[in-house]
Amino acid sequence: MIFDIKETSEGMLANVSGRLDTPAAVKAQQEITPLLENASKEITLDCKDLEYISSSGLRLFLSIRKEATVKGGKVIIKNINDDIKKVFMMTGFFNLFEIV
Repeated sequence: MIFDIKETSEGMLANVSGRLDTPAAVKAQQEITPLLENASKEITLDCKDLEYISSSGLRLFLSIRKEATVKGGKVIIKNINDDIKKVFMMTGFFNLFEIV
């Protein structure tokens, strides 16, 4: 499991772990359903255990953000490592998300 999702008093918390490469992203598409269904709330993606993200993984993050924008929610990404931060910077994703 890449996305371990819990509902909290603030909204939804997803601990993202492992390698979010293309095969994992295909599988994780079903895992993010609770986030998409609750996109009107604050969604926090905790990436402290995320080791790698591919373009397919970035598309998953973007789909969560798009749904939150439509439903009036918010997406916060926290605890990204330096390698993933570089990917976010190169792709422009760093400016699309609130990163703490």
